[in-house]
Amino acid sequence: MTILKSLSAAALVAIASKHTACAFVPQQTGSQLTTRLLDQLDPVQIKQAGAGIPTVSSGGLLVFDPDANGKLQGTHDLQSRILGGAAFKLAPPQISLDVPPLDATVEDAQHFLEHLDADGNLPLNFAKPQAPAKATVLGRAKLITDDAPGDIEHVVLKLPEGFHYVEGQSLSVIPPGVDPKNGRKNKPRLYSIASTRYGDLLDGNTISLCVRRAEFIEPDGTKDPAKQGVCSNFLCDVKAGDEVDVAGPVGKTMLLPEDPNKDIIMIATGTGIAPFRGFLHRLFMENTLAKHMFGGNAWLVLGVPVSGGLLYKEEFDCMQRTSSPGKLKIDYAISREMTNSIDGGKLYVQHVIAQNGKELFDRIDAGAHVYFCGLKGMMPPILDTLDEVAKSQGCVWSEKLSELKKNNQWHVEVY
Repeated sequence: MTILKSLSAAALVAIASKHTACAFVPQQTGSQLTTRLLDQLDPVQIKQAGAGIPTVSSGGLLVFDPDANGKLQGTHDLQSRILGGAAFKLAPPQISLDVPPLDATVEDAQHFLEHLDADGNLPLNFAKPQAPAKATVLGRAKLITDDAPGDIEHVVLKLPEGFHYVEGQSLSVIPPGVDPKNGRKNKPRLYSIASTRYGDLLDGNTISLCVRRAEFIEPDGTKDPAKQGVCSNFLCDVKAGDEVDVAGPVGKTMLLPEDPNKDIIMIATGTGIAPFRGFLHRLFMENTLAKHMFGGNAWLVLGVPVSGGLLYKEEFDCMQRTSSPGKLKIDYAISREMTNSIDGGKLYVQHVIAQNGKELFDRIDAGAHVYFCGLKGMMPPILDTLDEVAKSQGCVWSEKLSELKKNNQWHVEVY
């Protein structure tokens, strides 16, 4: 599989001088590992270190060793792929070339997992909850600052051989132990996958989860351990080298459009960003055919309470810098720090929708797919807002919604 790249030396210099490289960089401090490859470490050393993800300064590429982890299937090192960003161009659809132009550079695209959904089928249920597979924790890192409420962790797992997934699917985690209420094994919990099919290490054998620690706070401010989330607390405390029972993958609802020229609109609250991180890495970061064929535009709306709770912001900033102008639009609704222009109150995702109602409906009418992911409480105010926007646009929302569902443009995953 080859990709046509048209990039002048001057453009490359301009890009390289203007943009920093981007990778997943944990914001927490902690133990550093002296080597970056898990296979080179003794499991005891990993556990003693406390995590398998090195602590690095913001903006670096040290999460991966580009030489060891970035050169897959002829894609060159990770930094050159990221810096190349907007330099890849597609010929107009009416032009068909048997050979590339003389001034073009032809490179192999990362492709060894593109077959997973190429024929319309999906990887499903490699392992079932009754007979789970064993995944190994590679690392865990806190995603939010200490002044942001709660705890959200990024967890990277190494999957067993043959366990594959595609963007938008979910993974079941079966926490250890038994339910004290009935004495049976704990039930599986479903988590949206926060990485592409190639994983954060680009090796096609890892998976990432974005997990909020579920805690119950009494009116006096104390935490009740008996009411905390069993699985989320387990995942938020794992250490590199630990084993986790997993099942899946499952899910057909939150998939990218089959037509790469369609816009995608992603609306998330909190950890609902997980599937959209996978989408955006696939469309804007990795050197795959999916990235180069994406002819639409992407629009992300993310709602969080405070700035310190913005998830993966550094990654998204990098994507915006390296993508073509207007290709990726991102709106943040930081409820405790921003006000809406409707009533002057706190800004939530539904207000962003209302403030951009015409643009949203214009995109949908042009065939855009719209996705929602987060707590189920996000949907009622969003639906009410869409009803009001529809009225302002001279249409009936119930009819518009039926049309979107019929056309498979409407995707919802809430919990």
